[in-house]
Amino acid sequence: MTAGIVGLGLMGGSLGLALRGVPEIDRILGHDHNPDHGEEALKLGLVDEVVDWERLQQESDVIFLAVPVEGIIKALQNLTAIKPACTVIDLGSTKAKIVESIPPAIRKNVVAAHPMTGTEKFGPSAALPNLYRDKIVVLCDLEQSGELQRETARALFRAIGMKIVTMDAREHDRHAAYISHLPHAISYALANAVMSQEDAKNIVILAAGGFRDMSRLAKSSPLMWEDVFKQNRDNLLEAMDCFEEELRVCRALVKGEKWEELRDWMESAQKLYDIL
Repeated sequence: MTAGIVGLGLMGGSLGLALRGVPEIDRILGHDHNPDHGEEALKLGLVDEVVDWERLQQESDVIFLAVPVEGIIKALQNLTAIKPACTVIDLGSTKAKIVESIPPAIRKNVVAAHPMTGTEKFGPSAALPNLYRDKIVVLCDLEQSGELQRETARALFRAIGMKIVTMDAREHDRHAAYISHLPHAISYALANAVMSQEDAKNIVILAAGGFRDMSRLAKSSPLMWEDVFKQNRDNLLEAMDCFEEELRVCRALVKGEKWEELRDWMESAQKLYDIL
């Protein structure tokens, strides 16, 4: 099969490297709106050839959409030249609005997927050969995809070492708001709060592991996360309300010097690691 990858940054580039080890894939085509990304992806061996949008559609047996979620919706509207049996797999971090936007004429061709992996880095140079290995991929609303497309997606994700979970798209978006999208919002907020109060010298001197871990996600692509927050707005606002309530609890306990209750509150949080 020929695989086409749209978007040659962290996710798309890493996918190109992962597909090198799949026997069924004998050629990898790439497409990116940024010519510099295309050139870099070629130099790094992420794809075999960078082609235009029309040629990628015409020659690919499977197409991965690894661009920001608003870009995925636009790409789906412009998939007018794909092969009848082509499998189109979107890798967006939100799912409901993407699924709703798929043109009826190609609904059977499309598999909505969210690989639960990534780093705070972006661009072709961020690509990692094992980014997907041993990670979860959520496949949404699979009953609306064709049988061939379902089986192709499952086979390819298993071949690159992923574990498959299926879920309703709206259910996925609510869970993702709490577990993935809220942590990014908190990290951006933490970075802005510290930057507004501290100068660069003190940050460099005093920033230890805890701050670096908490603020790491703020290095993620604002372009990508603006789109995610836009598409999952309502669920994210609900998650923010829940987080703000827990922060108010902490604030009240500290302000009231209720140290034993504060310790109980913190110990309750540690139950998370009984799950993880």
